[in-house]
Amino acid sequence: MKQDQDYDSLAALQARLKQFAVERDWEQFHSPKNLAMAMAGEVGEVMEHLQWLSAEQSEALPDNTRDALALELADVLFYLLRLAERLDISMAEVAQAKLSINEQRYPAERVRGSSRKYNEYD
Repeated sequence: MKQDQDYDSLAALQARLKQFAVERDWEQFHSPKNLAMAMAGEVGEVMEHLQWLSAEQSEALPDNTRDALALELADVLFYLLRLAERLDISMAEVAQAKLSINEQRYPAERVRGSSRKYNEYD
């Protein structure tokens, strides 16, 4: 049941983002290439908020930094959802499928406490 609600939320947000772009005549700029590049730029802005911080500092951000970072994360999500929509990819479906793949690649009893990549295990 929760999955359906999550999917509906993603679908509703995706529809709202598309409408936002249509109302501004921005569809012409939202090619997959441009959306991917814009998303990469926004990821850079996320990273900028965390650059040079220790692991501990990055987990205890001041409220103003956390709020600014949250808005950058929203921008990343917006571009991700627009890109997926333009490529006719259901993020809810593909995320569930990818998680299943990762569960197979990284069984908890085998990889617990290790950061190695799946192909580095015996």
